[in-house]
Amino acid sequence: MGIETRSEQVCFGGVQGFYTHASRETGTPMNFAVYQPPQAVHGPVPVLYYLAGLTCTEETFMIKAGAQRLAAQLGLMLVTCDTSPRGLGHAGEEESWDFGTGAGFYLDATAEPWSTGYRMGSYVNLELPALIEEHFPARTDRRGIFGHSMGGHGALVTALRHPDRWHSVSAFAPISNPCAVPWGEKAFSNYLGPDRERWEDWDASELMRTRAYPGTILVDQGEADQFLDRELHPQALDDAAAASGQALTLRRHAGYDHSYWFIQTFVADHLSHHAAALLGS
Repeated sequence: MGIETRSEQVCFGGVQGFYTHASRETGTPMNFAVYQPPQAVHGPVPVLYYLAGLTCTEETFMIKAGAQRLAAQLGLMLVTCDTSPRGLGHAGEEESWDFGTGAGFYLDATAEPWSTGYRMGSYVNLELPALIEEHFPARTDRRGIFGHSMGGHGALVTALRHPDRWHSVSAFAPISNPCAVPWGEKAFSNYLGPDRERWEDWDASELMRTRAYPGTILVDQGEADQFLDRELHPQALDDAAAASGQALTLRRHAGYDHSYWFIQTFVADHLSHHAAALLGS
């Protein structure tokens, strides 16, 4: 698998780069970004993957979150990817901001035409890590995953479905129970078809209710989030954790909304959470 380097800059003693490759899962070029901490020049380091939310790209977190400084201190590689394939030309792909382009929901679509290309679940779980581990000084035995909103949903679902591959997980304001909210119903009905039982395979609360991830899951939620009541439903995670015995730290923060100001405020806590699992510190 080859990659194209779009740009690289020195950042906190490491390297922030932006890249493109031809994806077999999506059938399109996919953009991704990597922050290599200074420790990477001495050998492979653990990798922390971040999944962004609706309308975002691989650039959003790297530019807005302010995470590189702490990643450099901890010795964590950061990886981000785009939020969907782009340019497949499916009818309806560009009609709304919360479905299609920029809104892949980190699942493998099974309904036509979306089953062609909209395979972000396999892309995140398999293809992207294989690419990173081939081309960058990344450890192959220590991976963490986190995300925001739609990406928080993706991170939780990816880890719950594949706990053997993901050694730490957290989320900012995730879509916790997509089967039961408008964003999820719109995406799942189109990507997966009308059978709601199939939707549960991509719903963090439904998964967590019957299986517990082996580590502690950290979730932060702002109480002034404009999407809290309509779309996010963090209480569903609490209820699911109680049912399965999942170790869940769900923190609610007065005054914080859905923005990257919220993420900037608590990103250090998330990197420290992942470092404890990935570095043993």
